Amino acid sequence: MLTSRSDLSAGLRLWRTRRRVSQLELAIRAGTTQRHVSFIESGRSLPGREMVIRLAESLQVPLRDRNELLLAGGYAPAYDETPYDGPGLGAIRTALTAILDGHRPYPAVVVDRRGDLVLANGSFHALTTGVSERLLTSPVNIPRLLLDPAGLAPRIVNLDQWAWHVIDALTREAALNPDAAADALIEELTAVVPPRPPSGPEHLGFAVPLRLRSEQGELRLITTLTRFGTAIDVTVSELRMEAFLPADEPTATALRELDHTMLQRVGV
Repeated sequence: MLTSRSDLSAGLRLWRTRRRVSQLELAIRAGTTQRHVSFIESGRSLPGREMVIRLAESLQVPLRDRNELLLAGGYAPAYDETPYDGPGLGAIRTALTAILDGHRPYPAVVVDRRGDLVLANGSFHALTTGVSERLLTSPVNIPRLLLDPAGLAPRIVNLDQWAWHVIDALTREAALNPDAAADALIEELTAVVPPRPPSGPEHLGFAVPLRLRSEQGELRLITTLTRFGTAIDVTVSELRMEAFLPADEPTATALRELDHTMLQRVGV
């Protein structure tokens, strides 16, 4: 937590370094001078509230951290943090529910900044049948649910590849937006997944499908991530939707069958 003027200077300098932006480039983005940026980072000048926001926006600082920078400068936070279950986000919840329902029969989830489950459609719940109750108790962490030995990991055919696809994505996110809980999760998952396979001529990089065993046979899934691009609320800005799409027609057929079976079980 940033609490002082010196923390503001150090915080802005840290975010600029983290984003690999020079003082001159930041000054151009924020509409000021390199000299002013240098004075701010050295603590010789205290920026106004608008300048703090402009600098933070130019560095793509997450809204939660922008509020901390403002507090360190002695200013009130600029961005609300509305509880997800509160009345203020009713329209957001309705929209997300409609999007997830519309994605069926394909699985989809909405998670927060730490990967904890916020919302899921029935198709995703169908995939988690038989998973340990420990992993399905709130807060449900999706990376843990996928990679823990008591979760979906035993059903993942290409676990050695796909586990590191997930861990590498978590690591990149943590590098951009550091968080102690994220670091702990990465360490936890690294300890329980198979060793990283060596890269060879067939290495696919980021293009790693999830191959998952199911009652309908092997599912081949690809994933997409969606974020709110213009959110001005901390809670909304940290939400992201992860959707699983069939990589082939047999998987699409199997997902339709799986979803239909799930609906029959619940009597819909």
